[in-house]
Amino acid sequence: MARIRFFGAAGEVTGSCTLVETSRARVLVDCGLFQGGPHAEAKNRRVPPVRPGEIDAVVLTHAHIDHSGRLPMLSREGLDCPIVTTSASIELAEILLRDSAKLQGEDADRINRRRSRAGRSSARPLYGEADVERTLRLFERIDYHEPREIAPGVTIVMHDAGHILGSTSIEMTIEEDGVKKIIAFSGDIGPKGAPLLRDPEIVPRADLVVLESTYGDREHRSLDDSLEELAQICRDARTPQGRVIIPSFAVGRTQQLVYFFGVLRRDGRLDDPKVFVDSPMATATTDLYRRHRELFDDECWAIINAGDSCLNFPGLTFTRSHEESLSLNRIGNGAIIISASGMCTGGRVLHHLKHSLWKEDAHVVIVGFQAKGTLGRKLVDGETKVRVMGEPVLVRAKVHTLGGFSAHAGRSGLLAWAEGVKGTGSAKGIGAKGTGSNGSGQSASGKPPRFVLNHGEDVPREKLAEGIRARTGAEVVMPEWGESVEV
Repeated sequence: MARIRFFGAAGEVTGSCTLVETSRARVLVDCGLFQGGPHAEAKNRRVPPVRPGEIDAVVLTHAHIDHSGRLPMLSREGLDCPIVTTSASIELAEILLRDSAKLQGEDADRINRRRSRAGRSSARPLYGEADVERTLRLFERIDYHEPREIAPGVTIVMHDAGHILGSTSIEMTIEEDGVKKIIAFSGDIGPKGAPLLRDPEIVPRADLVVLESTYGDREHRSLDDSLEELAQICRDARTPQGRVIIPSFAVGRTQQLVYFFGVLRRDGRLDDPKVFVDSPMATATTDLYRRHRELFDDECWAIINAGDSCLNFPGLTFTRSHEESLSLNRIGNGAIIISASGMCTGGRVLHHLKHSLWKEDAHVVIVGFQAKGTLGRKLVDGETKVRVMGEPVLVRAKVHTLGGFSAHAGRSGLLAWAEGVKGTGSAKGIGAKGTGSNGSGQSASGKPPRFVLNHGEDVPREKLAEGIRARTGAEVVMPEWGESVEV
């Protein structure tokens, strides 16, 4: 019998961390940072209750920091096993983890200056550059659709999740005492028809499915409508002091926005846009996307084959230095500034918000999920006074939320993905709260797999659970932190 335990993204969106235990192996699926809210730092310092040195393998679904960001902490505590993921994810993880270590050190220095003045003991960063270097040496590449035994009796196949470059859904086959069982981990599922990347693949069959539920309660606005609204916002901002600030995730979302602004320019819907990508990480990631054109979708290849670029256009500038970044706060005339971080929790975007939120000519465009407790969530919720870099700032800027640019599938996409996974008939009972309507915990040939919903706040995953039960009759559970599910 295999057991799955959840040590993150259970009733929330960040901190993904799932442990699979069999009689012969321990496999960790993701180990990411918690983000947002006053307790994120404390949760990040809580090591999952398993000795890192006893883990046989780590599977990384994709490189986003809420899936990869605690791996260096595990490495420092003794993790010494392969971390398997795609080639693109390895390259992205190197960019993200190095940046994370840098930010950890800067945060610790800032906190320690305050503590020193108060005569208090110093704080230690979660990890440092040496821990990242040790972690990077553990990565092993695996290609899509390549079966790989990663631990005794545990074989995985990775499927393209269409979320960011190199992202995967995992088909994990566990064999014990001659019996095979399949667990599907959706990872983060991208929306069908999104630009640049191919549409998400569905794991063909499973006994148990661990499914994300970020937008389980809502649909995204159509992409065409969102593009038109974005173009209109940019046109409205063309005043002497007007500018558009887009807090954006450096990995994935920024590259999509660059693509979209190129589309708007080529289609004549936005005349001569001046777009500044102000994030060293986003710049490095865009270069990486350009090197991995083999992962692009047909639409992007049509642009390339026509002699154009899907990630470049006249008027696009990547800022390099700190001085270049600061100079953006002095320009107007509808300048478009794309800057990290996507939830406004750090990075250069804070400087732009500090200089612009109080100005009526400024526009702030929110294009991604905002976790509870983050500055981005406060702007979405309409707060009229916020704190930016420790200072109170009035919000006079126009704040727009455009859901059509999300890198996550909406409710219908998640339900379609769930319906596409066929059952195998080999699963047994489930030992967590929230079981479905039949209550038997038994499976027969032809019945759907059981579903476990994670990576979503409680309301979205409850709504998604209702939809899955109604469409498939499947049993659905919603574990909390530390709870287990048996297969």
